[in-house]
Amino acid sequence: MSDASDLQALLDSQRRAFEEAPFPSLATRRDRLKRLATLTRRHRDEIAAAISTDFGHRAAMETRLTEVATVLQSASFTRRRLRRWMRSERQPVGWRLLPARARVHYQPLGVVGIIAPSNYPWNLAWLPAIDALAAGNRVMIKPSEHSPATSALMSRLAARYFAPEELCVAEGDADLARAFAALPFDHLLFTGSATIGREVARAAATNLTPVTLELGGKTPALVAADADLEKAAERIAFGKWLNAGRTCIAPDHVLVEASRLEAFLKAMQRQITRFYPRGTASHDYSAVPNEAHRQRLEAMLEEARDHGCRVIDLGERLELPDGGVKLPPTLIVDPSDGLTLMQEEIFGPWLPVLGVRDMEAAISRIKSQPRPLALYAFTEDPALRRRLLEETHSGGVVFNDTLWHNAVPALPFGGVGESGSGAYHGEAGFQRFSHARAVFTQSPRSLVGRLNPPYRRWLLRLLGL
Repeated sequence: MSDASDLQALLDSQRRAFEEAPFPSLATRRDRLKRLATLTRRHRDEIAAAISTDFGHRAAMETRLTEVATVLQSASFTRRRLRRWMRSERQPVGWRLLPARARVHYQPLGVVGIIAPSNYPWNLAWLPAIDALAAGNRVMIKPSEHSPATSALMSRLAARYFAPEELCVAEGDADLARAFAALPFDHLLFTGSATIGREVARAAATNLTPVTLELGGKTPALVAADADLEKAAERIAFGKWLNAGRTCIAPDHVLVEASRLEAFLKAMQRQITRFYPRGTASHDYSAVPNEAHRQRLEAMLEEARDHGCRVIDLGERLELPDGGVKLPPTLIVDPSDGLTLMQEEIFGPWLPVLGVRDMEAAISRIKSQPRPLALYAFTEDPALRRRLLEETHSGGVVFNDTLWHNAVPALPFGGVGESGSGAYHGEAGFQRFSHARAVFTQSPRSLVGRLNPPYRRWLLRLLGL
């Protein structure tokens, strides 16, 4: 893809194809989902190799778990339930309008654009594509310029398994991404940082293009007084250092009662040793790609050291022979709120751990911050769980674990406030990329004509109006 004119030509081609077949059959939609799943399953080794090349190193098993399995599961889940989702839904009309009928008809939007990030380059491109195809749309994907090997593979495989007027991949740099966001799509989904998300929203607003934004934020993990510290440390460590912390729903910081802070820190150190016995040299620990991103992370940590923070290094910085760099898991104890790592989403292997007076203080802190993409709470206390559900806001909530709500296809996934707008996955995704069209069918025996002027007061009283 060379420039914006090529993008517009591709969009025009997809729109013409959509206009010729504006409501694909169930069989056609299932076939597209089957091809997408086949594309992923047959080429999973190539996918793992391409992502590892882009990252500098990522274990193939981690890619199989986080990229391949999620796409295959979502495609299968959607294909099995699509017939029911496509059915019109009957709605009550109220006794005054009987015997008229009402229903909601789910209509494809047209052409959906997807801008995917580099941290999960396969998963976050294809999961929204599954929902968009299920809803009967054509799809254009702009993968990240920071994952060139994966983007090239995605483009090549998409061309092999799909006609370009069905689904296509537009490779290119940041300028092409800006041109992509400015196209008059029928819907645009962006996954990435809040800063770039604002730019995408502004570009889309020119065409009044509806936008779904999946952004991220500073996801807290709360460890209550009744929590099992070893189990909490295990699940937080998994969620934080999967993909070296480059997960939009990774725990960004931990809130634990001050009286249990030291015990929790020791539990975290034990879990990291268990997960990665050779430290950053462990094969299962991922590298952090992109020199600019690494410099940003290292500047955050250096600032914390300069301000006298207690920093617990759980490994060493490791430069790999092929140019990749691994940054070690690191705990930062009680950093002040003014530090960069407490102001910005970390998106890396640093984990601030803050001691709080009690759970009341923890809830107050969570409520005072921008709304995150997820909230993790380790507690068996039903009253505390209820308070968190009723008094705080986040895209999702997980009790006694991290990340795994994202693996449930039936649950909507999305942010709120600073962490994004709109949700997809499963039926929520089907509806996100559909127009819920109101359909009202009047009966020949309708009595509403009696409500025409001149108005009859007795009739209005009879109808309770």
